[in-house]
Amino acid sequence: MTDERAGRTEAYDYELPAELIAARPAARRDASRLLVLDRARRRFTDAAFPALLERLRAGDAVVVNDSRVFPARLLGRKPTGARAEILLVRPESDALHPFAPFDEADTRLWRAMVRPGGKLKPGRTVDIADGFAVEILDSAPDGTRLVRLAGDDDPWSLIQRHGRVPLPPYIVRDAPDVPDAGRDGAWRACDDAEDRERYQTVYAAPAGSVAAPTAGLHFTPETLAAIEARGVRLVSLTLHVGFGTFRPVTADRIDEHEVAPEAYSFSPDAAEALNAARAAGGRVFAVGTTSCRVLETVVAGGGGRGGGPPAGGPFAPGRGWTDLFIRPPYTFRAVDALVTNFHLPRSSLLMLVAAFAGRELTLEAYAHAIRERYRFYSYGDAMVIT
Repeated sequence: MTDERAGRTEAYDYELPAELIAARPAARRDASRLLVLDRARRRFTDAAFPALLERLRAGDAVVVNDSRVFPARLLGRKPTGARAEILLVRPESDALHPFAPFDEADTRLWRAMVRPGGKLKPGRTVDIADGFAVEILDSAPDGTRLVRLAGDDDPWSLIQRHGRVPLPPYIVRDAPDVPDAGRDGAWRACDDAEDRERYQTVYAAPAGSVAAPTAGLHFTPETLAAIEARGVRLVSLTLHVGFGTFRPVTADRIDEHEVAPEAYSFSPDAAEALNAARAAGGRVFAVGTTSCRVLETVVAGGGGRGGGPPAGGPFAPGRGWTDLFIRPPYTFRAVDALVTNFHLPRSSLLMLVAAFAGRELTLEAYAHAIRERYRFYSYGDAMVIT
């Protein structure tokens, strides 16, 4: 049956009590809850995250995004003394390949998001610390700024020393180490030592993301070892999560929205492992919407809309940029099961989940999670859709 409403943004809205937004991670990574959604049976099961292992069988493959979050958030002041915030998005240098190590490249020029956006015009400067300032050079139609990092040390060292974990804006808490932070909305969601460990997956490798691939935050080294012990392939790819993850879908129709390109890398070893799993009858579990988007980009015939060949590969190695926006209707060719967190209303991430599970069933699952008091968003609980 065709869902006539699926093309409208308003059809992906829901009401969430504010107290269900997780401001802190669970006591342990694997202590999160897991909502198991069986698409074929249209059935929900409440479980704990380790129950994910029970859904895996020998020959399957679990695919994770190993991108590392870097301290992209710079808090400073304008010459007037007013507070300002710079969120570094990606290096701007034409010579910088998306996967060149940041500490080996010229990272003085950056594309960034700024707050307050209306006042940080080209020519303005934000002082971050003694010997470290950010100069606003130019603005772009997408709302970002071209900025230059000016300081006494190399740019990457300055970012590491003075940058903060780029927590998403819906995490609101007091930050006693930042003067008057609790009275300024732009500075309220400030990181601490716990965030520097927990807003990062245990398998994070190349730096490049400004938001964590949050479905992976639930995995521990022990969980990963248990997955491999079951005869399941553990496969890594990289997608550097960019500022597009913060962009709400504001168009009335979802097909009018564009997803900002994000850099990805999918190795020959990863392609070989997934092709072997498929040839042996194994299923592909994507951990997170980021992993899902890469897999759908690199599979033969991937990125198509509706119709087309069924899932089955082959997967091809590659690296580059993907702006694939997966929303209903979509024929998945790479992914058989999806591990994901609970996403914001009207977001492109929720639309991807709806494309995989069906819009109505997805919203039913979200309503169930709200009734059962699941924790939502980045530090919240998880769902596996099979």
